[in-house]
Amino acid sequence: MTDFSQLLMYIPGIVIFLVASGQVREYLRTSKPDATRKGTVKFSKHVTKNDKYGRQVFDFYETTVESVNPKTNKKERHTVKSPVEYAANQKVDLFFDKVTGEPVLTNGINEWLFHPWLGMIGGALLILLALFQTQGKEIYAMLCLSLIFIGIGVCMIANFIFLKRKKLVQLQAEIVDIYERQISKEGRFSGGARYTYYPIVRYELDGNNTLRRCNVNSSRKDSFKIGDEVKLFFSPSENNIREKGANVFILIVGIVSLLCGLLAGISILSVL
Repeated sequence: MTDFSQLLMYIPGIVIFLVASGQVREYLRTSKPDATRKGTVKFSKHVTKNDKYGRQVFDFYETTVESVNPKTNKKERHTVKSPVEYAANQKVDLFFDKVTGEPVLTNGINEWLFHPWLGMIGGALLILLALFQTQGKEIYAMLCLSLIFIGIGVCMIANFIFLKRKKLVQLQAEIVDIYERQISKEGRFSGGARYTYYPIVRYELDGNNTLRRCNVNSSRKDSFKIGDEVKLFFSPSENNIREKGANVFILIVGIVSLLCGLLAGISILSVL
């Protein structure tokens, strides 16, 4: 009978594979031609509703976005339900579902360190790694581990080169507010309510002041202080804002990971 601890070895690979497969579906859905449209948030209204017992049944933001219809070249406004708040004048992407025709807010530029397709491959390799370990096939297990390290290294190095070629323009932004989002309610067993905090920053681009709710977040409110400065990066080729630039630390970790994977692979192949 297989030991329960051996079954637990499969969990990381399965979780990574499932999460990455969901990201792949989203990537394919939003990557279709004319699937997305650039827009600007005009205002956002918080909508909540409780039942007669005081339990919350609705909690979302009615976000009004203005965009230009590429077919008519006229401005249109769409009201979209969103689980998070967007700041006025924040640049967003609208995805229009081909079936319903309803717009959905997307996260704009995907700043993945690992592309979802590669995440799926990595998850599959972790599953194979667990399988070979439980079967006692150590050489094949080590080969999978070597490929994982090589993949991590290649992705990190490619990410650094990709961002370097973008010729990003660094912008100074100032934290002007903190957005508080409740992610769990106070319960009998869960303890107090839990919150996630997002900094809202103001930056200047082309002479215009723009607000942006950053994707970076923390469970601690004191992680961000109003008045602190943060760095944003403008991508001229994408005409959009990125929160992450080329990081030398990522490059170094990528090189080390690639070398470890290659050395491990060479040592494994030498005994085959």
